[in-house]
Amino acid sequence: MIDKLVQDSTVLLRDLIRIPSFSKEENQTGDAIERFLQQRGVRTYRKLNNVWAYNKFFDPSKPTILLNSHHDTVKPNTGYTRNPFSPDIEDGKLYGLGSNDAGGCLVSLIATFLHFYAAEGLQYNFCLAATAEEEISGTNGLELVIPDLGPLDFAIVGEPTLMQLAVAERGLMVLDCIAHGKAGHAAREEGDNAIYKALKDIEWFISYRFPKESEEFGPIKMSVTVIHAGSQHNVVPATCEFVVDIRVTDAYRNEEVLDIIRQHVNCEVKPRSVRLKPSSIPKDHPVVQAGIALGRTTYGSPTTSDQALLDIPSLKLGPGDSARSHMADEFIYVDEIREGVALYIAILEKVVIPKK
Repeated sequence: MIDKLVQDSTVLLRDLIRIPSFSKEENQTGDAIERFLQQRGVRTYRKLNNVWAYNKFFDPSKPTILLNSHHDTVKPNTGYTRNPFSPDIEDGKLYGLGSNDAGGCLVSLIATFLHFYAAEGLQYNFCLAATAEEEISGTNGLELVIPDLGPLDFAIVGEPTLMQLAVAERGLMVLDCIAHGKAGHAAREEGDNAIYKALKDIEWFISYRFPKESEEFGPIKMSVTVIHAGSQHNVVPATCEFVVDIRVTDAYRNEEVLDIIRQHVNCEVKPRSVRLKPSSIPKDHPVVQAGIALGRTTYGSPTTSDQALLDIPSLKLGPGDSARSHMADEFIYVDEIREGVALYIAILEKVVIPKK
């Protein structure tokens, strides 16, 4: 059974690699995923370029596991020496744009879904969601369809982790800050220099340490990355604008961090978004314990994924290596897909099959 699933997964991944699927342009890969599932008797649902499905014996009285990964890709970088849309297999490597991030994860999760699709008497339902716009954190991907998926208990988000257990993920919040002063002539005692006001707040961003720290990541990291002020040498500037990049840990919600910042600084603070939330799942959660029992290790992931859009416990887990994501001549080992399918199934069997 595993051999057939792996074979079909590899064929599907090669088909997906042949189809350009840049973010916002994933309609054809969406078609291919729908067709693949429908040919196997699965009823699919679709909104824009997002495709989802449920197990055959879905029971509304049971909790539901979300299996999610994305089928959009970045554009190939200039370092490619191969055709990024040619799914060649050489020396056990399957090459092609999106093969590692996150095609291998996606097809392995689809195989896992199909493995459990017709099983009866499971303790959980399954919802499979192949979604769009992950690479640009777009609003027409997973975020768009979450309201349509129904109640969800926890999620496995397919991203390349070498099949280790990413139990936490940093969130991201970007702040546009404006310090307000008063313009005046630099040669006279006029004005109120906005740069000096900004410096006091910038010093706070540099030195402040949030009271709670993450077990996986330690303290929240805040970095001032852009600053603009002034028009000419003899004019005291009335405004100073600066940007702060904040990597939020699972110790806080984005909104909590924003409230604390506003209590401590004098500048105007405008978040570009609070939607990319930190994520985590307790280490004593059954799916994490199942992975640990199979020799998997836990860690905190520094990269952002569609986990940031979920309000439920979520585990980032998948075949492939995050270090290969977006690299020239991207590839995944075919054996990694086999390992991915086998481990996804083995982990979930410990969770969804009733104990005798």
